[in-house]
Amino acid sequence: MSDVSHSQIVRDGLWVNNPAFVQLLGLCPTLAVTSTVVNAIGLGLATTLTLASSNAMVSLVRNQVRNEIRIPVFVLIIASIVTAIELLMNAFFHDLYNVLGIFIPLIVTNCAIIGRAEAFASKTTVDRAALDGLMMGFGFTAALVMLGSMREILGTGTLFDNAELLFGSGAAGLTVTFNPDYGGFLLALLPPGAFIGLGLLIAGKNLIDARITARARLAPKTGAAEAA
Repeated sequence: MSDVSHSQIVRDGLWVNNPAFVQLLGLCPTLAVTSTVVNAIGLGLATTLTLASSNAMVSLVRNQVRNEIRIPVFVLIIASIVTAIELLMNAFFHDLYNVLGIFIPLIVTNCAIIGRAEAFASKTTVDRAALDGLMMGFGFTAALVMLGSMREILGTGTLFDNAELLFGSGAAGLTVTFNPDYGGFLLALLPPGAFIGLGLLIAGKNLIDARITARARLAPKTGAAEAA
């Protein structure tokens, strides 16, 4: 793993191996909290901080932990970090903490976090492990924000509603209302709407990947034809 370049780690986290769109990990919070953009950002940042911190810690202790007990040690590290984040959110973002509820402590059970600790952080250097956690977290947060934006716009006709929960009272004016007379689309706010929205986003990503692959295959043929 030590030969993986930093640029490849960035690409994998943000696009190629995105936790939500490719690995399909962490679907429970992805579908549950993305009824608004603010909720999505709050959980996404908490998950990103957990991923980056736990990856760095796992990489630091990887040579001191016996192979037989590595998983319990990794879980203990992740649980400690999540507990600290939960306490900080409860202290400084109490209203948002109440909205996100059980999904903050459930970050401990997110398969993306323990998966990266086992598959990558435990086999590479601290800088690469921390970067991997950061990029995987940003990729996960981007997926949450896209899904949250789609659901909030369709469901209530607004964007950044309740922004003050995350950014403070001064952010109350950030809320964008597209049509005051819009009655809302309830399906977008319900679990079936979350599944449909996620499916559409995954289909869009796959379509983009297919076009990129097709262009890459066509380029050598075009270059050979021009050379001839």
